[in-house]
Amino acid sequence: MDTPLATVFLPLALAVIMFGLGLSLTIDDFRRVRRHPRAVVVAMFCQLLLLPLLCWALVIAFSLSPVLAVGMMLLAASPGGTTANLFSHLFGGDVALNVTLTAVNAVLAIATLPVITNLALWYFEPDIGSDSMGLQFGKVLQVFALVLVPVVLGLAVRRRSEGFAQRMDRPVRQLSVIVLVAVIIGALVAERNNIVDYLLDVGPAALVFCMASLTIGYVAPRLFRLDKRQSIACSMEIGVHNSAVAMTLAISVLGSVSLAVPAAVYGVLMYPVAALAGVLMTRGSRAADELTSAS
Repeated sequence: MDTPLATVFLPLALAVIMFGLGLSLTIDDFRRVRRHPRAVVVAMFCQLLLLPLLCWALVIAFSLSPVLAVGMMLLAASPGGTTANLFSHLFGGDVALNVTLTAVNAVLAIATLPVITNLALWYFEPDIGSDSMGLQFGKVLQVFALVLVPVVLGLAVRRRSEGFAQRMDRPVRQLSVIVLVAVIIGALVAERNNIVDYLLDVGPAALVFCMASLTIGYVAPRLFRLDKRQSIACSMEIGVHNSAVAMTLAISVLGSVSLAVPAAVYGVLMYPVAALAGVLMTRGSRAADELTSAS
């Protein structure tokens, strides 16, 4: 798909979002992995293995078309969104851990995104009107450039001028939200002739996947005896996917707007669902604390 949306706006939009993520990171966020190895391992296990398997089961259960199924798998393979840190902060999560998970996830996505994408394309065989089925080496480099390079640049800017990075953090975050909304609207408008059918088809699957991602992200860490704040951070990292990555990969790299629809729908649903999940987790924490103090 050789259009300004695919070749200019989407890559630029994703670059802005990932640059904003880089501005919020420091080298210490990566070093912190050694201090919280269990939390990082549990969260990445859920993100990289459980979620793709869950998503695969859901698209089979909901009998999604091959195109929408691959779009859902793209979403499942995408790293946590930049607003996961904000949700973690709002609902009492361990924000430092959350930032560490975001940093690690962004790097690992370079390898996992192409693998999961190729497996999904091979299994579901969608008709996306592309001569090249799968992510070839050149396309893997495109994913690398779209995701990691802006993050590294943001890291470099913060390392060189932390004061400037802190001043720019909020405006860039706000711009990232605006850009993400614009990307979602653009994808939905481009598929306006099919959007009602797509919403009816993929909406329930996306909603269940969102709720399940947030639940797994909270319950699994608790089973491994991580504390409440760490579990909330893991839940937000795992449940708030980076829809912009999935949509950019679908449209700019694989050349199909239809593949981007599940990510666009998820991008609309995940914010209210994540907010509700945060309220429930916070109330659950307070209730548990009250029971403990009463006993």
